[in-house]
Amino acid sequence: MCGIVGLFLKDKSLEPQLGDLLTKMLVTMTDRGPDSAGIAIYGRESNGKTKMTVQSDTPDEDFAGLDKALAKALGGDVAVEVSSTHAILTLPAGKTADARATLAEISPSIRVMSRGDSLEIYKEVGLPENVAERFKIDQMSGSHGIGHTRMATESAVTTMGAHPFNTGDDQCLVHNGSLSNHNSLRRKLRRAGVHIETENDTEVGAAYLTWQMQNGATLGEALESSLDDLDGFFTFVVGTKDGFGVVRDPIACKPAVMAETDQYVAFGSEYRALVDLPRIEDARVWEPEPATVYFWSHDTAPTTSEKAA
Repeated sequence: MCGIVGLFLKDKSLEPQLGDLLTKMLVTMTDRGPDSAGIAIYGRESNGKTKMTVQSDTPDEDFAGLDKALAKALGGDVAVEVSSTHAILTLPAGKTADARATLAEISPSIRVMSRGDSLEIYKEVGLPENVAERFKIDQMSGSHGIGHTRMATESAVTTMGAHPFNTGDDQCLVHNGSLSNHNSLRRKLRRAGVHIETENDTEVGAAYLTWQMQNGATLGEALESSLDDLDGFFTFVVGTKDGFGVVRDPIACKPAVMAETDQYVAFGSEYRALVDLPRIEDARVWEPEPATVYFWSHDTAPTTSEKAA
């Protein structure tokens, strides 16, 4: 049992409140998973550069001088903005793979949480309230975001085992459920060159979607394919640079509820995650259908596709 939340803002005037709204939603889900928590925020652009969120258990040691070491290795300016155990690295565009390789060489205790133009992921072991307070999530702005509080079932309680998982640029996933074929699929994806850090089944789900899109699928098509290729029970909420998507397996035994107004689209594992959102009393509230892909984007109209179970 885990708790998932997601918030996609249509109304730009709400963007300064994104972090605060997401934090309140996730804290409400604490009793669904007290082991670890994380939030992905799609916010500030990197102005022609790219970003990596990294984590260290010894940040004072690992982050000191990191900007200069990376700048020398990458041949361009690097900025490091530290937030507790995490840091946002602003890198020359197209240098994330080189940066990951350099970090593995000069400071292997640093772990990569996310990469992309606008995505930042903050996650740690602990309760949602404590994790959000540590990184001042409630002060962050952005256009959309997703969050997760975890009750571990498939792997150890660690920072790397916490959700969201990022396996492609500006792409991340949170998951409630359990995938039964993740071991065989992990081996297949690694052979195909997809980078997977952990033994967590959710990271395999995220990597599967990345692999599908690297081979030409849209996110909607990748989510539809997951209904055939992933075994188990799952509710996925996926974030991309432009929006977010939701899909439940054909049995849909994991709880989910959505709400939409002219200001936002919201997702929660339970309705109580949504009760403090603006004008929630005016929202259209529904339970997402099994084997149905929902996707909202700032660039296109919302889409829904249903696949026969």
